[in-house]
Amino acid sequence: MDSNSIDHASRLHRLQTLLPENKIDFLLVTHLPNVRYLTGFTGSAAALLIAGDSATLFTDGRYKTQARQEVRDARIVIASKPPQAAAAEWLGARRRQGTSSLGVEGESLSAGARARLAASLRGKFRLRLAPPLVERARMVKDRIELERIRHAVLLGASLFRIAREKIRPGVREVEVAAAMEYEARCQGAEGMSFPTILASGPRSAIVHGRASVACVPRRGFVVCDFGVILAGYCSDRTRTVHVGRASPEAREFYGAVLEAQLAAIAAVRPGMTAAEVDGAARSVLRKSKLAQWFTHSTGHGLGLEVHEAPRLAAGQTQKLDPGMVITIEPGAYVAGKWGVRIEDVVVVTASGCEVLTPADKDLIVI
Repeated sequence: MDSNSIDHASRLHRLQTLLPENKIDFLLVTHLPNVRYLTGFTGSAAALLIAGDSATLFTDGRYKTQARQEVRDARIVIASKPPQAAAAEWLGARRRQGTSSLGVEGESLSAGARARLAASLRGKFRLRLAPPLVERARMVKDRIELERIRHAVLLGASLFRIAREKIRPGVREVEVAAAMEYEARCQGAEGMSFPTILASGPRSAIVHGRASVACVPRRGFVVCDFGVILAGYCSDRTRTVHVGRASPEAREFYGAVLEAQLAAIAAVRPGMTAAEVDGAARSVLRKSKLAQWFTHSTGHGLGLEVHEAPRLAAGQTQKLDPGMVITIEPGAYVAGKWGVRIEDVVVVTASGCEVLTPADKDLIVI
């Protein structure tokens, strides 16, 4: 096997070994990022049916050539009907003696789709919600995944230079975002991880303030949150700059958020829970009397999806393990006034963590 290729066969085998202990005879994988993780298939229509000794990918005629190019470790069935329906039909025709259990992904299968699936199987299988087996596996990245994420992070980070050049009073937010996205494509990005967030002035208090036709004001914060997809893997980065002279209050506000972010990064190490990392950031903002303005989680997993497990928030008991890739992004937002968020991507190591994002976090005044 090529040292730069992903070992999908091993991923499938590990998942198959988990089916008996979870009392699942067959697992129907319908979440496309999970299908890609297990087989390498990148099409937009697919269902993967896994048994203890087999894996079958169902897709349609649009992807006949692509599936054969991308998938090596699962049988391919090109169907004339939707993949889930084709999988159910195929499964029904090969039912074993007795009643078998079919595990489904509850987070990606709608109530309507589940009802149709049950109807097509006509009681021949017990449908049950499967545990998030693939999502758990995806939390810890292998060597190739980490390499791809590093490249995506560095490409994404380079776009901040464009933002700094383009952000000027009177320039529309969408113009800045467009320049960043154009540069991303020119550098080889498959696309953006999410619609670019570029929120200036009072709009910086909108946590997910997508770039709008609003013009950058003469004075105020500008939150830039952006990421790219490269070789299937996402990046995510946030930097906040200030246009015009920054008042002592603005600098203090920014400094508190930066201190919280650094405290959370310092807390990242194997064995720590997601809630403990979140708590490290909140503790700093509580001392600065800004905790009430921190209205979202401290971070999230990153990989084939820009938001995946684990979630760094209060009450989250998931422990960190080496190989997990997470974002650290506390913020504070005062409605109608301003907002600040600072975000880096880190990978958990054997003794702590490594920050993958270039660490230029001193307040930039434009």
